[in-house]
Amino acid sequence: MTFPYKLVATDLDGTLLRDDDTVSERTRAALAAATAAGAAHIIVTGRAVPWTRHILDDLGYQGIAVCGQGAQVYHAGEHKLLTSLTLDRQLAGLALSKIEAEVGPLALAASRDGLDGEVLVGPGYRVQEGPLPAVFVKDAIEMWSAPLNKVYIQHPELDDDALANAARGAVGNLVNVVMAGPGVVEILPLGLTKATGLSLAARRLGVKAADTLAFGDMPNDIPMFAWAQHGVAMANAHDDLKAVAHEITASNEDDGIAVVLEQLL
Repeated sequence: MTFPYKLVATDLDGTLLRDDDTVSERTRAALAAATAAGAAHIIVTGRAVPWTRHILDDLGYQGIAVCGQGAQVYHAGEHKLLTSLTLDRQLAGLALSKIEAEVGPLALAASRDGLDGEVLVGPGYRVQEGPLPAVFVKDAIEMWSAPLNKVYIQHPELDDDALANAARGAVGNLVNVVMAGPGVVEILPLGLTKATGLSLAARRLGVKAADTLAFGDMPNDIPMFAWAQHGVAMANAHDDLKAVAHEITASNEDDGIAVVLEQLL
């Protein structure tokens, strides 16, 4: 059995994972069949390694994963961080002050670098319920005391798209701003995208963009779709991603990844 792609890149939340944070048996079987047919599977997620590891372990995933919007390339089988890019904290502070000058005060959280990097949550920041560990800090200044991969921002009134657009307008020449999911607007090092991390991981595997099939659901997946040969948006995807997708499949709840892989197989 031949498979037309050498690499299958899947986003995690809203794509590979169902809404209860599990992967269906059908999707597991389709991915296993694709890998048996010679394709590598890479998870490419906005989550930093500490928020991704338990899911990879549960999947029995032994390969390379791209985490932190491309900042971290992680070897799941060896529990080892292969590359990690940090956000210049001085630059991030400048960017935040410029954004706040435009839209008013923001609530902040920050993801610390490393295999065990904590997510620090400042006053007023709304954390989504779930198993992901977060450390609440009374003073946002505590966030800046150790290297960070990214900073999360929220606004009391603006929705995610409006906040991301305003932030990009204010500081797009200093940092990258992405909307990565509901309530998740992130500030990243300039030029860093999922495509950056995916291209590094693909190079390690000896695979090219022309051999890559990518699945995603949010605007932070747009660069990955631009890099890959074929981009598939989930039915539940953001309109901005659907607009650049080559194909739209079923939702994450309805095994959208499996639907496409089974057709290709």
